[in-house]
Amino acid sequence: MKTALALESTNHVIQLQTIKARIITSLLGGIPRPLGTIMRQCLYKTIFAYMGQNVYIQAGSEFLGTNAIEIGNDVKIMRDVRLNVKAINSFIRLGNKVCLDRGVDINAAGEDCLLEIGDRSYLGPYVCMSGPGHIKIGKQCLIASQTGMYANNHREYGLSREGIIIEDNCWLGTGVRILDGVTIGCGSVVGAGAVVTKDIPPYSVAVGVPAKRIKASKGGCV
Repeated sequence: MKTALALESTNHVIQLQTIKARIITSLLGGIPRPLGTIMRQCLYKTIFAYMGQNVYIQAGSEFLGTNAIEIGNDVKIMRDVRLNVKAINSFIRLGNKVCLDRGVDINAAGEDCLLEIGDRSYLGPYVCMSGPGHIKIGKQCLIASQTGMYANNHREYGLSREGIIIEDNCWLGTGVRILDGVTIGCGSVVGAGAVVTKDIPPYSVAVGVPAKRIKASKGGCV
C-alpha cells in the first residue's frame, strides 16, 4: 500500500511540474529579446532539473519533460530548438558552454535513455539526435548542420538500442548520418554526407557511404 501511495504521490508531483513548465514556456517562449531573454533566464530555472548561470535561450524554443533536462553554465540555445523527454528514467544533459544552433532537435525517445553533450561542443542548425539508445557527444566537438544521430535500428531480432559515442574533439561535416552502435574515436573528422555504420578509429579522417578511414587526422583530444 505504501509503495502504491508513494508512486501516486510521485506521479502527482510530476504532473504538477509538467503543468507548471508548460505554463511558463507558453508565456515566455515567444517573447523576443532582450526582455524575453532576461525573463527566461530568471524563470526557466524553476522548471529544469538543473540550469546553470548565464544561459541564453532565444524565443521559439520548445522544451518537454523539463524535470529531466539539465543545462550547464554559459549555454546558448537558439531559435526553434526542441528538447523532448517523455519516457521514464530518461534525461538530456548539456555541459558548460554548449551551443545548440537554430532548429536542433534532441529527442530522448524510449525509457532509460540518456542524451549527453559535453562541454564546449557545438551543434549546427537542424542537427537531430534521437534514442532510445544512449548518445554521448564528448567535449569540444563540432557537429555541422543537418547531421543525424539515431541510436536505434531494426534488426532480425527486433529493435536494437546499442547507443552512439562521439569522443572528444571530433568534427562532423554537413549532413553526416550516424547509425546505432557506432563509436567515433577522439580527434576524428567525418566528411560531409558520410554515413557512419561502423566504428571510426581515433585520429581518423573518414568519408563516403559507408564511411571509411582514408588517412590520419591532425586533431587531438581535449
